[in-house]
Amino acid sequence: MKHTLVCGILALGSFPLAAQWLNYPAPGIPRLPDGKPNLAAPGPKAADGKPDLSGVWDITTNGDPANDRKPADVLPWAEALAKERQENLFKDDPSNIHCLPDGPRFNFLPTIRSHTPLKIVQTPSLIVILGERLAYRQVFLDGRGLPADPNPDFMGYSVGHWEGDTLVIVTTGYNDRTRLFRGLPHTEALRTTERFHRKDFGHLEITETFDDPKAFARPWTVQAPGNLMPDSDLLEWVCNESESDSAHLVGKASDLKSIAVEVAPEILAKYPGVYAGTTPSGRPVRFEIFASGRELRFSRDGSARQLLTPIANTQFLLAMGGVQLEFLEENGEVVALQISGVGIDVRLPRVRERK
Repeated sequence: MKHTLVCGILALGSFPLAAQWLNYPAPGIPRLPDGKPNLAAPGPKAADGKPDLSGVWDITTNGDPANDRKPADVLPWAEALAKERQENLFKDDPSNIHCLPDGPRFNFLPTIRSHTPLKIVQTPSLIVILGERLAYRQVFLDGRGLPADPNPDFMGYSVGHWEGDTLVIVTTGYNDRTRLFRGLPHTEALRTTERFHRKDFGHLEITETFDDPKAFARPWTVQAPGNLMPDSDLLEWVCNESESDSAHLVGKASDLKSIAVEVAPEILAKYPGVYAGTTPSGRPVRFEIFASGRELRFSRDGSARQLLTPIANTQFLLAMGGVQLEFLEENGEVVALQISGVGIDVRLPRVRERK
């Protein structure tokens, strides 16, 4: 049972695959003397003078973005359902397992490449947002209001307006068949407010507030940065052709307790810090390790902290993320973090803080 559970957990994880699209030099991109895109250049303007958000953006998230949600913000029924889904390893997830549309987490749900690319096409009266998972959104900027009695659907109904240099999108009319993060449910009363702000040519800030009085005690907000993917484009990803996790998810998250070991606090105290590097495809990745009592938690690229299960003094499993982490030492000092699993083999050096 232990072996089967761990294999099923590790089968969930994947790191970005090598680029599969031609590096076609896109027109209109400012470039440095060496020909590389100048991502720090000023952001472009549309014909109407508004910031132009057009482009392919890689949203930095691991499917669980940083947020200001507190445990007390989730109503008891919603918290109980989320914990049940976590215990069952999300084996009935509507998006990743049953291949239904992503719903309100569209901005943050990675594809098989562990990227979350969004392609924004902007006109004065309509913005279209495309995803690799063959989903799309329409955001109307023509002054129309939200529908009074919408037929609930997966992606909702969106209208937008500008507040200075920030695009504000309000969406209602979701059905209740999708999920938020870490198994959190929502109801048809959900209303989201998104803010897209282009800081400069190559950097985008996204925040999204979830307001559902039937599931949450107060609205809460997630945030994630986006990096322009110049000279690139979306890659089609069809869930129905590649979904293979469900056959391996035969255990429970709590089964990990049976293989967990006790690690002394003085050993755990050596591990907190930042470990950063690049994947084989050249994409930057950053892990931060935190200690809390006798527990370790990790955050990838600023996402929400997740618990690690110790299986040896230097080895830990992430139940929900599908990776094994091993802390590497030289001369008694922790120097790197090895991340391994199905399709994963990355060594991230420890980043030393400047004194």
